[in-house]
Amino acid sequence: MTTARDLMTHGAECVGENETLQMTDRDIVVRCLAEGGDPSTTTAGSLARGKPVTIGADDSAEEALRTMATHQVRRLPVIAGHDLVGMVAQADVARALDPQDVGRVLQEVSDD
Repeated sequence: MTTARDLMTHGAECVGENETLQMTDRDIVVRCLAEGGDPSTTTAGSLARGKPVTIGADDSAEEALRTMATHQVRRLPVIAGHDLVGMVAQADVARALDPQDVGRVLQEVSDD
Protein backbone atom coordinates (compact mmCIF):
# COMPACT_ATOMS: atom_id res chain seq x y z
CA MET A 1 0.00 0.00 0.00
CA THR A 2 1.31 3.43 -0.94
CA THR A 3 1.04 5.83 1.99
CA ALA A 4 1.04 9.60 2.34
CA ARG A 5 4.56 9.28 3.79
CA ASP A 6 5.69 7.65 0.52
CA LEU A 7 4.18 10.44 -1.59
CA MET A 8 4.78 13.56 0.46
CA THR A 9 7.22 16.37 -0.08
CA HIS A 10 9.34 16.78 3.03
CA GLY A 11 10.20 20.11 4.61
CA ALA A 12 6.79 21.69 5.16
CA GLU A 13 6.94 24.07 8.10
CA CYS A 14 4.54 25.78 10.48
CA VAL A 15 4.95 29.51 10.95
CA GLY A 16 4.32 29.18 14.67
CA GLU A 17 4.12 26.33 17.13
CA ASN A 18 0.36 26.55 17.68
CA GLU A 19 -0.79 27.77 14.28
CA THR A 20 -4.11 26.42 13.06
CA LEU A 21 -4.61 28.07 9.67
CA GLN A 22 -3.44 26.94 6.25
CA MET A 23 -2.56 29.08 3.23
CA THR A 24 -1.61 27.98 -0.28
CA ASP A 25 -0.56 29.67 -3.49
CA ARG A 26 -4.18 29.39 -4.63
CA ASP A 27 -5.27 31.46 -1.62
CA ILE A 28 -2.90 34.21 -2.74
CA VAL A 29 -4.35 34.18 -6.25
CA VAL A 30 -8.03 33.84 -5.31
CA ARG A 31 -8.18 35.90 -2.12
CA CYS A 32 -5.66 38.60 -2.93
CA LEU A 33 -4.90 39.10 -6.61
CA ALA A 34 -8.36 38.30 -7.98
CA GLU A 35 -9.89 40.75 -5.49
CA GLY A 36 -7.45 43.50 -6.46
CA GLY A 37 -5.28 43.20 -3.37
CA ASP A 38 -1.62 44.14 -3.18
CA PRO A 39 0.53 41.09 -2.37
CA SER A 40 3.30 43.30 -0.99
CA THR A 41 1.02 44.63 1.76
CA THR A 42 -1.38 41.71 2.28
CA THR A 43 -0.62 39.57 5.33
CA ALA A 44 -0.72 35.79 5.36
CA GLY A 45 -3.13 35.92 8.29
CA SER A 46 -5.70 37.79 6.22
CA LEU A 47 -5.60 35.11 3.51
CA ALA A 48 -5.50 31.89 5.53
CA ARG A 49 -8.82 30.29 6.30
CA GLY A 50 -10.10 27.67 8.72
CA LYS A 51 -8.55 24.63 10.26
CA PRO A 52 -6.33 22.70 7.86
CA VAL A 53 -7.59 19.41 6.50
CA THR A 54 -4.79 16.91 7.17
CA ILE A 55 -3.87 13.31 6.47
CA GLY A 56 -1.90 10.89 8.62
CA ALA A 57 1.54 9.85 7.41
CA ASP A 58 0.50 6.20 7.31
CA ASP A 59 -2.85 6.80 5.57
CA SER A 60 -3.16 5.37 2.07
CA ALA A 61 -2.97 7.25 -1.21
CA GLU A 62 -6.63 6.29 -1.70
CA GLU A 63 -7.52 7.97 1.61
CA ALA A 64 -5.62 11.08 0.53
CA LEU A 65 -7.64 11.13 -2.69
CA ARG A 66 -10.95 10.72 -0.81
CA THR A 67 -9.99 13.48 1.63
CA MET A 68 -9.09 15.84 -1.21
CA ALA A 69 -12.43 15.15 -2.90
CA THR A 70 -14.49 15.48 0.28
CA HIS A 71 -12.93 18.80 1.30
CA GLN A 72 -12.23 20.16 -2.21
CA VAL A 73 -8.54 20.72 -1.51
CA ARG A 74 -5.51 20.20 -3.71
CA ARG A 75 -2.89 19.78 -0.97
CA LEU A 76 -2.87 18.05 2.40
CA PRO A 77 -0.49 18.58 5.29
CA VAL A 78 0.86 15.19 6.41
CA ILE A 79 0.87 14.64 10.17
CA ALA A 80 2.79 12.03 12.19
CA GLY A 81 1.63 12.12 15.79
CA HIS A 82 1.31 15.85 16.39
CA ASP A 83 4.08 16.88 14.00
CA LEU A 84 3.84 18.26 10.47
CA VAL A 85 6.16 16.04 8.41
CA GLY A 86 5.29 17.00 4.83
CA MET A 87 2.70 17.92 2.21
CA VAL A 88 0.91 15.76 -0.35
CA ALA A 89 -0.35 17.40 -3.54
CA GLN A 90 -2.79 16.13 -6.15
CA ALA A 91 0.10 15.49 -8.52
CA ASP A 92 1.76 13.24 -5.92
CA VAL A 93 -1.40 11.15 -5.59
CA ALA A 94 -1.99 11.15 -9.37
CA ARG A 95 1.33 9.40 -9.94
CA ALA A 96 0.38 6.61 -7.52
CA LEU A 97 -3.25 5.83 -8.41
CA ASP A 98 -5.52 4.85 -11.28
CA PRO A 99 -5.91 7.75 -13.75
CA GLN A 100 -9.73 7.42 -13.82
CA ASP A 101 -9.98 7.81 -10.04
CA VAL A 102 -7.67 10.80 -10.12
CA GLY A 103 -9.66 12.39 -12.96
CA ARG A 104 -12.89 12.06 -10.99
CA VAL A 105 -11.34 13.74 -7.96
CA LEU A 106 -9.84 16.54 -10.04
CA GLN A 107 -13.32 17.26 -11.36
CA GLU A 108 -14.84 17.22 -7.85
CA VAL A 109 -12.16 19.51 -6.44
CA SER A 110 -12.44 21.94 -9.35
CA ASP A 111 -16.23 22.27 -9.09
CA ASP A 112 -16.78 25.35 -6.93
